[in-house]
Amino acid sequence: MDGSTAKTVHDIFQSMEYGPAATSSTATAQAWLDNHSRSLGLFVDGKCIRPADRQSRSLADSKGGNLCSTVCAVEDDVSQCASSAVKGHKAWGDLSCHQRAKVLLRSASALGQHGTCVSELCELCEVSCSPSSLIRLLQYYSSWAQLRDALVPDWTPLGVLSSDLFLLGNSVIVVPGRSRAPPTLLLAQLFTGAGLPAGALNVLTGSDMSLCARVAQNANIGYVAYSGNKQDGVLLCKSTAGMGIPVSVSPNIGARCPFIIFESADIDSAVDAVIEAAFKKKREVHWVLCVQESVVDSVVARLGLRMAGMKCVALHSDGDRGLVDAAVRDAQQQGATLIQSCAAPSSGAQYPPTVLCGAAPSSPFVVNPSPGPLLPLMTFRSNTEAVVLGNHSPHGQAASIWTEDLTLALETAKSLSVGSVWVNSHSVSDPCLPVSGHKDSGTCTDGGQEVCTTICDFFTSPRSIPVSTPVLVFLPSSSLLPSYMLPPSSPISAPKVYLQFVGGKPCKSVSGCSVAVQSPGGASVLAYCPDGGRKDVRNAVEAAVKVQPSWMKKSPSARAQSLYSLSKGLEAKRRDIAGSINVQTGLSMDEADKEVELSIARLSDWAAYCDKVQGGSPALPQSGSALSLPGALGVVGVVLPDESPLLSMVTLLGAAIGNGNAVVMVPSEKYPLPALALIQVLQSSDLPAGLVNIITGSRDQLTVALATHSVIKAIWYWGSAEGCQYLQYTCTSPLKTLRLSCQKEDGGKDWTWSHPSLLEEMWRSAVQWKSVWIPTA
Repeated sequence: MDGSTAKTVHDIFQSMEYGPAATSSTATAQAWLDNHSRSLGLFVDGKCIRPADRQSRSLADSKGGNLCSTVCAVEDDVSQCASSAVKGHKAWGDLSCHQRAKVLLRSASALGQHGTCVSELCELCEVSCSPSSLIRLLQYYSSWAQLRDALVPDWTPLGVLSSDLFLLGNSVIVVPGRSRAPPTLLLAQLFTGAGLPAGALNVLTGSDMSLCARVAQNANIGYVAYSGNKQDGVLLCKSTAGMGIPVSVSPNIGARCPFIIFESADIDSAVDAVIEAAFKKKREVHWVLCVQESVVDSVVARLGLRMAGMKCVALHSDGDRGLVDAAVRDAQQQGATLIQSCAAPSSGAQYPPTVLCGAAPSSPFVVNPSPGPLLPLMTFRSNTEAVVLGNHSPHGQAASIWTEDLTLALETAKSLSVGSVWVNSHSVSDPCLPVSGHKDSGTCTDGGQEVCTTICDFFTSPRSIPVSTPVLVFLPSSSLLPSYMLPPSSPISAPKVYLQFVGGKPCKSVSGCSVAVQSPGGASVLAYCPDGGRKDVRNAVEAAVKVQPSWMKKSPSARAQSLYSLSKGLEAKRRDIAGSINVQTGLSMDEADKEVELSIARLSDWAAYCDKVQGGSPALPQSGSALSLPGALGVVGVVLPDESPLLSMVTLLGAAIGNGNAVVMVPSEKYPLPALALIQVLQSSDLPAGLVNIITGSRDQLTVALATHSVIKAIWYWGSAEGCQYLQYTCTSPLKTLRLSCQKEDGGKDWTWSHPSLLEEMWRSAVQWKSVWIPTA
């Protein structure tokens, strides 16, 4: 049109200027901060409050300017927040599952409407968070909230949680880190506006980890979930030790993750991806580039070409700059060569993207990476060596594999001890896939149908069946009843000498000492058992480590047949073992025979589970395929309870070895004979030697030996409150998965209860999950 000032399509393509921003009624992040006078308070009882006389912390933006300030909560704020959460728990828990699902869907809708504001605020706070991923998370868990009534008809929510599990009717207190506080407060406002009852979601901001500890120590808290760096997670575990509160830790910040490029990879795509992952994305992990020797020159050349002209990356502080300079100097002294996008400035909190070529796995800048944009590059010759390099880390969070050979990709993915494996991709996630923290990358599992079912069982308490174990402590996982008697007989009339079971053979303890086993009334000595110690645990773990990898590789049906064989062997020795229960515990022969019958049935249940509960390939919202793969924990230490000494042992043993684990078991110190009587059954079974080890002796002494052994991956413990406290405090380096239960004088867990949800929870607690992503064009 004549006289029009509007640009034509030709003009726009010639200038390539940005068009005007789309108008929206949604407030921007800056406007939201201004609305709060850039001084953010706490979110308690459904509204933002700013108590008087509180210290505050300033939060700077990426340019060093003052973005806003947050309040530092004190003890009174924690108490007020907990009281609000108790009220919110009642209002939220009284809603039906359908009503809670509707609230979560409305929250997802509100988040979509205000996604621009959330995204801008995360960018200002330098927080890696995508509104679209949060929406997907809410939609996925809303469907599980909808199905809760159908899966467990009679249930009640657990209580007040310091985590993110309010979809089940629990109220939540969130304690975000400094940079995450503004986005968390914004999300709390959005969710409450979408219909979340006041008090169901509360946010406390603070100055350090002491606030997390104060929240966890509140009497109303029933569970604590932590996500952050390992150091703070360890401090939280130690500060809550002995309180009877389950704590799950996910140290997902600062982990080392391998980025493996095979010679069969599309080199151009792999180089583009590693530059994006290591230098362009907000880094919460440290990538280590592993390249096959035959293509290392090609990769290095393309890295130099792609990195040319890249700008310096901002660091958090001048102190970080000193750490980066020291790491680069150390690398050069060890013979590493540098690939840099530009020359490093002489000073200032910024540094250019840098690749350190020629790194060694033991180099300090690889073992303890600095916080800057540094990418170590190591080489490997064979596929096996690539797996060794990928697993040469205390962390097990994720790995990226680049190859066009699908068989090689899947073999490598199964061999890597990490929670997520991305094939020809990186940094992809979806809540439909279960992911476990391997090694020092955490003790919890997130996502997936398998995990959601377990979470629903854990964070709800069935109304119809009384639960004798307090719901605020870890639920049991798996353990087994083995026992050996020389010579075999029925009721024991004279003291017998028993042997423990290590490496598939009955043996004495290393010390050669024995302890007397008293009759139920303490009037006489029934038998003598070995007094095991640290060296016995060492020998048992060595035997278990040798056999566990080959046992894990057996097919589920082969493991099922071994459990069926064990069940038949137990039935053949039914009279002898029932007699040992009768003499040891004082139960009648009918009651003892009933426990043996339940134990036989329980082993058959676990055999049936072996090839029924497996992973799969869930449908994804994006193109491509993904696999969820269950894997064994490794070597599991089990300290058995006094209640139902045979049934409890068989229940825990079957769950553990049925999933491919090896076990080191400590029978009840009070009633060890039924476990020792099972050794003959184990010897005659086709279980490999060393898979099941039984050590008798002092519960406390053997618990210390299990806790301090670095190879043991998990400990399931039934014992004193002091023992639970010791394990929570000690099993932090390396992290061990704990299942703790404090035995009470008035009785413990009802092991005869065979509700499917309980058995499934116990079964799934003996596995760790891995997700494998395979994208398509």
